Amino acid sequence: MDNGASSYRRFLNGDDSGIVDIVKDYKDGLILYINRYVENILIAEELAEDTFFKLMVKKPRFLPHYSFKTWLYTIGRNVAMDYIRKKRKIVFDTMENFEFLTREEDSLLQAYLREEKKQIVHKAIGKLKPEYREVLQLIYFEEFTNTETAQIMKKSKRQVEMLVYRAKKSLKTELLKEGFGYEEL
Repeated sequence: MDNGASSYRRFLNGDDSGIVDIVKDYKDGLILYINRYVENILIAEELAEDTFFKLMVKKPRFLPHYSFKTWLYTIGRNVAMDYIRKKRKIVFDTMENFEFLTREEDSLLQAYLREEKKQIVHKAIGKLKPEYREVLQLIYFEEFTNTETAQIMKKSKRQVEMLVYRAKKSLKTELLKEGFGYEEL
């Protein structure tokens, strides 16, 4: 029997040392394998961590007709491919916008102002009630739907809708106190 498979089974049954054994046994090889795709050892290390994290959180089903190592490396390859696709999209978007940004004389100033606005909003959110902060975080930053947010917060969808309404109203009040026009968002 594959040692990785038995370690994974132990982890699924509640023994956290199983995942520790998996990381110890497969980490270096997985990093080197992923590095062949991304050609950056630091990124490969991060993607290997993402692969192990995926095992711990999502707990995908292991099919015993493959070796555990093959299965794990397939997950690692998929994580690397997702990263490459995202990176390619960012580079493509950047190239499309490059011409526009070079013509804009005050792009640096605008970036600074955007960052300053983010800090003001973050500070204002920090002053809200914890329940308001949570609902805004889940919906606007983590991009959960109202239904998903309701499940996470153990509330009804209607309660979440009311919380969002009240949180936005409270945020508007805080932003006005900071001298920041809510419409500027």
